Amino acid sequence: MSTSTSYAFWITGPEQGEIRETTLPPLESGTLQVRALYSGISRGTESLVWRGQVPGSQHLAMRAPFQEGEFPAPVKYGYCNVGVVEDGPADWIGQRVFCLYPHQTRYRVPIEAVHPLPEGLDPANAVLAANTETAINATWDAGPMVGERIAVIGAGVVGALTAALCTRIPGVEVQLVDVNLERGALAEALGVPFATPESARGELDRIIHASGHGEGLRLALSLAAMEATVVELSWFGSREPTVPLGEDFHARRLTLRSSQVGSLNPLMRPRWDHRRRLNLALQLLTRHPEWAALVDAESDFPSLPATMPSIAGGSGLCHRIRYQE
Repeated sequence: MSTSTSYAFWITGPEQGEIRETTLPPLESGTLQVRALYSGISRGTESLVWRGQVPGSQHLAMRAPFQEGEFPAPVKYGYCNVGVVEDGPADWIGQRVFCLYPHQTRYRVPIEAVHPLPEGLDPANAVLAANTETAINATWDAGPMVGERIAVIGAGVVGALTAALCTRIPGVEVQLVDVNLERGALAEALGVPFATPESARGELDRIIHASGHGEGLRLALSLAAMEATVVELSWFGSREPTVPLGEDFHARRLTLRSSQVGSLNPLMRPRWDHRRRLNLALQLLTRHPEWAALVDAESDFPSLPATMPSIAGGSGLCHRIRYQE
């Protein structure tokens, strides 16, 4: 196969997809050609894109860095690609890199668009970098303090990673809450106490909601102590959850705030940018190989059109796509 030929996964309509052949643009100065090793599917966002549920008002805000096409379809979407540099400046050849690129076998991007993997990081686990970056941003937005009592509701990839970060703050008591009892084993692997909605402790200082369901947000508000903060990390797309802002919501002076990875926390912006934040995510994945437990399935790239319906409709964690020469 010519190195200028590539194959990419396109969403062609609601819950429809196909592999398309494409010819790569000329390799210009300051660019790299990357051969994909793995990519990851971010179930929350990519499932909404797969189902054609990105609201019209969010079409611009939801664009991925190297997206092609427009919502709802046809669109080439994704942002968790790990590969090896096979063409470009000599000192880059052979380096393994992470890029916010869709599901595609080969691609050419500016050098500044890739992030070299730290020594010791398994490329198969680096597909979690984008989700780890989201968890970092969520932790910044929540602002947990030493000794606080915190719950993260929703033991998906982002929720579990956020809980893993919070539990490493001295004196903080964290509980990862989910309706799925099987997520208890995941919480144990990450070193985070687990609770069901029925057993979750209340009177909390901060609650981070990441379940993607209105019932989870309702639970988050019910667990909050006086003047506590609830951070909404879920993205509901076109759905409109019912939020109980009556009863004692005002009397308890609760704060409900959103968190979204597209913007950095205002307190961090003077010193941090997106590149520094993503590099931190890669460093954290290197230090915590146990976070590999968040990848629970893997399949080959050519089968993606056939497997995407079950991936998007399932309740699993990160699904990894494997590429072959």
